[in-house]
Amino acid sequence: MEKELKKILLSYTSKNFEQKLSNLHAKVCETATFNPSSPEGKKVAEIIGKVRNNGDKAVAFYTNQFDKVKLTSAQFKISSNELKAAHKNIDKKLLTSIRKAIANVKKYQQEIFIGKNKSFGSTGIKYLPIRRVGLCIPGASAPLPSTVIMTAVPALVAGVKEIVVVSPPRYKGSIHPTILATCYELGITEVYRIGGVQAVAAMALGTKTIKPVDMIAGPGNKWVSTAKKMLFGQVKIDSIAGPSEVLIIADKTANPAYIAADMLSQAEHAPGSALLFTPSGKLAQKVIGELEKQITFLSRGKQTIDCLKQYSKVVIFKNIGQCIEWANNFATEHLEIQCGKKSHEIAQKIDNAGAIFIGEYSPVATGDYFAGPSHTLPTGGCARFSSALTSNDFVKSTSIIEYDRNKILKSANDIIRLAQAEGLDAHAKSVKIRLEK
Repeated sequence: MEKELKKILLSYTSKNFEQKLSNLHAKVCETATFNPSSPEGKKVAEIIGKVRNNGDKAVAFYTNQFDKVKLTSAQFKISSNELKAAHKNIDKKLLTSIRKAIANVKKYQQEIFIGKNKSFGSTGIKYLPIRRVGLCIPGASAPLPSTVIMTAVPALVAGVKEIVVVSPPRYKGSIHPTILATCYELGITEVYRIGGVQAVAAMALGTKTIKPVDMIAGPGNKWVSTAKKMLFGQVKIDSIAGPSEVLIIADKTANPAYIAADMLSQAEHAPGSALLFTPSGKLAQKVIGELEKQITFLSRGKQTIDCLKQYSKVVIFKNIGQCIEWANNFATEHLEIQCGKKSHEIAQKIDNAGAIFIGEYSPVATGDYFAGPSHTLPTGGCARFSSALTSNDFVKSTSIIEYDRNKILKSANDIIRLAQAEGLDAHAKSVKIRLEK
């Protein structure tokens, strides 16, 4: 293993250093979705087409094919009794922690919410919540209540009335009861035990059993992300989220054990990308040593090593300025800064990141579960133009324009002149007619 992890070390003194970094970034970005012309991309399009034409029948067929669970359309939806039972039987200490996390997220989302109507004389803007939203919750044998919280609470704060949750039936042919209990705690009653491309297509297009939604949010694997991308326009989507990422900027004052632990927390997603950018060669070597030590205690050690080799690097730069420059180029999902007293100063120079974690006591896990901001973040360099999911994503705005006769008289000549410059005579006439006595 020692020789394997030594391969992830990259120094600015290496041949083709910048090209190697650029190639790594491209590789991480490409893992988010399938190329539409690839066999997998064509398969996604095929599944969407089948759901469009055959509805529930296609959803049941692909659920059986991919999740090995046979369901009728009547069995898609989780009953209210199942939701209630899951909530009743959940570990009470876990429920307390879930409630604390919900409160933190709710408070943060309320504080940043912009959805209040505003007027500016004859113009204004009206904000309305999106009517119906679908949330993708990844399915696994382990529960993921945090994803329910981080997607549903912002929608609830925005005033969304209809929230649909879908999750693959991978826990004893259904959805893990902790996820169901979290839905019940949040008042979400429309939950379906379906996932993958077929679930995304069902929500976007609608079936006899599942009414179409207006927006789809939440993370997923490469298949889910490709489906969301293909169906964008039919519905709004939050983002195209790829493998989980962390990029850590650290100097010689940082704790190598903390850094290694944070890198492994993302690499164990398999796939996941974990990067350390540092001007300290000694720190880089110590972190690799810690990775070698800590990885032996992971149950998913082999997959994590493979992920470190494919998508991760410990990179030695000439100075901290280069670390910052390349961090902005990578525009990562999670950016940690562990540079002691200089951490805040460095954070001010970061323009592109989904979320910034400042200081050695702010691991990604604080944001994943508890701090308040949603953990649904842009990946694959999308932080250059995209943002974390917030309550503001679940509202739409309508412009308000109100002119009286005096105001249109004052503006008429300018409007007419602009319309005529574009050759749109009817536009000009619609103003002229109002000038006639």
